[in-house]
Amino acid sequence: MHIRYFSLPLAFILTPAVGFALPNIPSPKSATAAANFHSLSADDINGKMVIFSEFKNKVLLVVNTASQCGYTPQYRGLEAIYQKYKAKGFVILGFPSNDFGGQEPGSNTEVKKFCEFKFKVSFPMFSKVNITSLPRSSVYEFLTVKNPNIETRKTPEWNFWKFLIDKHGNVKRTFASGIEPESKELSSAIEDLLAAK
Repeated sequence: MHIRYFSLPLAFILTPAVGFALPNIPSPKSATAAANFHSLSADDINGKMVIFSEFKNKVLLVVNTASQCGYTPQYRGLEAIYQKYKAKGFVILGFPSNDFGGQEPGSNTEVKKFCEFKFKVSFPMFSKVNITSLPRSSVYEFLTVKNPNIETRKTPEWNFWKFLIDKHGNVKRTFASGIEPESKELSSAIEDLLAAK
């Protein structure tokens, strides 16, 4: 009887798990890390996927919203600036979240009804997302972790935190919850980006 000896790679021998040691292959999500905001997508409040490349050449304001917050009346100001600038290429993207004080407990259907009937919201609203809880939405994963602009790579501290994004998908400014949508500070920043090429 002949006994054959096989030489095994050291990595295989030291691997505690049963089976073969496989190379560290990145998951599809990490392998396709977003280069800018336009490479993302998300489900709208009706469950339909929106590809963000359709927002190229538009100035965007991304806002995490809630229906039971002291800042909830900002929906009115958000709708006002949307109406004021949308013909010039400005879009607001609303992302309801229950992560801050549990102030958005409703379903997508309830959120949609609340926004439309109480504040006549007509800008795009998206399905509820996780921002500080896991699994974090790909949109807020980009804004808070993978955003190339370190100065604007911030995690929202509360509801109605605002990210201003230029026509090329770059995050240019952030505005804290207390900054009113119709404030001169925000309006001027929007106008500057609308005027830029």
